[in-house]
Amino acid sequence: MLTAIHPKLPMRDKALTRDFYIGQLGFQEYGSADYDGYLMVEKDNVQIHFFDYKDLQPGENYGQVYIRLDDIDDFYHHLVNNKVAIHPNGHLQTKPWGQREFALLDPDSNLLTFGQSI
Repeated sequence: MLTAIHPKLPMRDKALTRDFYIGQLGFQEYGSADYDGYLMVEKDNVQIHFFDYKDLQPGENYGQVYIRLDDIDDFYHHLVNNKVAIHPNGHLQTKPWGQREFALLDPDSNLLTFGQSI
């Protein structure tokens, strides 16, 4: 029986990634150990892991995660009010497939898409 999934995304700079996810998106660091070259963050029931990839070229990174939530309007407005950059093509909108969605890029160009069923 499958119980959870924790995507692993590349990062170039652990401190920068930590600051973005914790300082801007409201995640918390997961676990008490500080592993060299590895970071785990969580918010509510979502956990994301990151691994060092120092040679990552952000323009060539296709890492993507789709995160579902039940308060997308509040979360979106919270991010905008805190000046988190929303993807230029990813502002909050209702999609034809019955989802409200928006998207943003983290410091390494991992695409985070947030969605809520309507």
